[in-house]
Amino acid sequence: MPHIQGMIYETKTALILRKDLAGWQTANVAAFLAGGLAGTHAELMGEPYRDGAGRAYSALIREPVFVYGGTTEELRRTHLRALSRDLVPAIYIEAMFGTANDADNRAAVAAAPSDALDLVGVGIHGPRKTIDKVVNSLKFLG
Repeated sequence: MPHIQGMIYETKTALILRKDLAGWQTANVAAFLAGGLAGTHAELMGEPYRDGAGRAYSALIREPVFVYGGTTEELRRTHLRALSRDLVPAIYIEAMFGTANDADNRAAVAAAPSDALDLVGVGIHGPRKTIDKVVNSLKFLG
């Protein structure tokens, strides 16, 4: 349950994006990662919206998504920290910029050993304290 004034949730969602991405890449990777996390963690989704005229709008993720920037090495470290805490991260790798569909994206990931993934983005969702440990020392993307 969120605390109304400070909106403190028991869970936390974080995206860690490589700092040197082009603007369009940053937006694209963030969208893919957030969608992946929302698809994996149904509790992330809020209720659908309606405007004053009664028109329906899609539900949004119910809690803030914290976006951090990192170097390639910081993404690798974050990925390993997430795995060591039994989180199931969403990932985006460099090779996916050259693909055109989900099947090719999955094939690109499958072709790389987990310790050699060329990560450009990592998304994580889980208990707030666990996520804080995983992203420890990272700075917000800005």
